Amino acid sequence: MTKYDRVPTNKEIFFGEEEIIVSKTDPRGRITYANDVFVRISGYSERELLEAPHSILRHPDMPRCVFWLLWETIGKGNEIFAYVKNMAKSGDFYWVFAHVTPSFDPQGQIVGYHSNRRTPDRKAVDAAAGLYSQLLAIENKYEDRKQGMQAGIETVLKLLGDKGVTYDELVFSL
Repeated sequence: MTKYDRVPTNKEIFFGEEEIIVSKTDPRGRITYANDVFVRISGYSERELLEAPHSILRHPDMPRCVFWLLWETIGKGNEIFAYVKNMAKSGDFYWVFAHVTPSFDPQGQIVGYHSNRRTPDRKAVDAAAGLYSQLLAIENKYEDRKQGMQAGIETVLKLLGDKGVTYDELVFSL
């Protein structure tokens, strides 16, 4: 089953506040490690997850511009925090508060990424969902996916500029 075979449901699944979803990827975003919480919540077996692109979890409600910002940030060697709506193998969804960091070799080169995901604050999820809905609507106005994503990126960057905050500061203000 590929990520394209799945149909989103309206069923939300949860994991415990004391649990942490952990994954590691190579520099291209292919999963190299998945902890037991990740395996259980995603509904995929460890074998299905390993070497799969992390985007296997991408929910269609997530605007592509948010992932562009994430990759732009970690690709420069910086950490990022984000609220993310993921889709399990079943099509059910789950929200996470993600902290993504690059992993470096002794020479300072990025060799992969590490992500810890915790149970998110529900008020923040509501705020993030509203923002993501607006960004997705902007992206979907364009037939050309690249133009749509660029319009979403410009909207996010303008929002950050208008508020005078970084993306992490925006995330922590939700």
